[in-house]
Amino acid sequence: MASIWEQTADLERRPPLDEDLRVDVAVIGAGMTGVLTAFLLQQKGARCVVLEASRIGSGQTAGTTAKLTSQHGLIYAELIERFGREQAQEYADANQRAVARYRQLAAELGVACMLEEEDAFVYGLHDVEPLRREAEAAASLGLPASFVETVPLPFPVAGAVRFSGQAQFHPLRFLAGLCRDLTVYEQTRVTEADGHSLRANGHTVTAGQVVFATHYPFVNLPGLYFARLHQSRAYTLALENAAHAGGMYIGAEERDLSVRAAGQLLLLCGEDHRTGENAAGGRYDALRRIAAVLYPGSREVARWSAQDCMTPDGVPYIGRYAESTPDWYVATGYNKWGMSSSMVAACRISDWIAGDAPYAPGIFDPRRFNADTAVEVLQTGGQALKGLGLQYLTVPETQVGELPEGHGGVVSTETEEKVGVYREPGGCLHAVGTRCPHMGCQVAWNPDEKSWECPCHGSRFDLDGHVIDNPAQEDLPQARVTPCADGKAGLDAL
Repeated sequence: MASIWEQTADLERRPPLDEDLRVDVAVIGAGMTGVLTAFLLQQKGARCVVLEASRIGSGQTAGTTAKLTSQHGLIYAELIERFGREQAQEYADANQRAVARYRQLAAELGVACMLEEEDAFVYGLHDVEPLRREAEAAASLGLPASFVETVPLPFPVAGAVRFSGQAQFHPLRFLAGLCRDLTVYEQTRVTEADGHSLRANGHTVTAGQVVFATHYPFVNLPGLYFARLHQSRAYTLALENAAHAGGMYIGAEERDLSVRAAGQLLLLCGEDHRTGENAAGGRYDALRRIAAVLYPGSREVARWSAQDCMTPDGVPYIGRYAESTPDWYVATGYNKWGMSSSMVAACRISDWIAGDAPYAPGIFDPRRFNADTAVEVLQTGGQALKGLGLQYLTVPETQVGELPEGHGGVVSTETEEKVGVYREPGGCLHAVGTRCPHMGCQVAWNPDEKSWECPCHGSRFDLDGHVIDNPAQEDLPQARVTPCADGKAGLDAL
């Protein structure tokens, strides 16, 4: 289902790329990061083009809870301990400035994007000491942080960290204002990147600088981002008739809830899981049960999910793509804080490209490698081996004819070939190959979204195998459905 942002925004359609181009900067991806970066570069006099595989804002920007805050969970005490006070200060300042820059741009553009000042809270249900420690660490960095004992949520908490003067907004209406004078090509998936040349729709874009604002970097070498990122999904309900006392809330503990108002609606978000690991489903139903208890009498008016790239140390990668590609820039790994991180990335990358600041990625350096990164590389490698093992070494327990209506999964056919099948109510089959075109892992069925997901690197595909989320750049192959002698549906070879 479409998010409330998609249902209430009017984004002008843009044509697909139909000619070769030569520009100063090519930005790949028309989400918040890509559009902001192009907008700021164009203000600095650069000739920019934005290349978008689908539609403007149709990716993770459409699914965000759209909080504008420098409060990113319980992060600052950890940043000080892990990176030192100087780099923790850099992170704090960059994100606090990002909130202010959104306010500034919204006012300058005259965009009616529901931008409202709100306090942000991280609440804890049990242990109060991490909250006190975080409030003290954040305040020591000059952030508007304090510890509070109570918050106006419909359940008891041990305490919370409050950041005053943060904000929330309508991300797609803001994006529409940014795009007014930008050159954006929709339905233009970049399939090859080689130095200063990009290939899309059979045409070549030659650019002095390239910005990868694609959520997940799709070029494996150089950079090795596939070994240093994993993806996580979360689910959101929009509720009406749900009382809310103001503020933006997120829990400090795993699988806690995120809550904020959006006009007359309440957004209830949670039920996170690693992409590709939701075989049992029921995420929306779990949120519905929570809503019935916390907000009795409320009614669901929309539901959707979104995906986030996660780094091992909780800090985004913002800077040069790799040492061997000095004219490529990347912004990824926002760890569920995509809106403030988008502005941080856009400001830094546009300044570096325009020569307004020396290249100094600091805490955001994509090349950083530490103990946490080493652990993530090992875990991600293990996940990939597991996915490859599923593809090549396992046999499905179910045959296609045994799959119930309204269910999907990896099944075997009469020829013992492995396929991914969803059987609609009524019996119609959707059948795809199970090998993710990114790096070959076996995809898994997500019953909540009715999509195929790669558990290794988070690529997602719709019922018929079309790419929804990268890093995959190609669709899953479709299997042909044919009638069997007994009247049941069967599958031909792919």
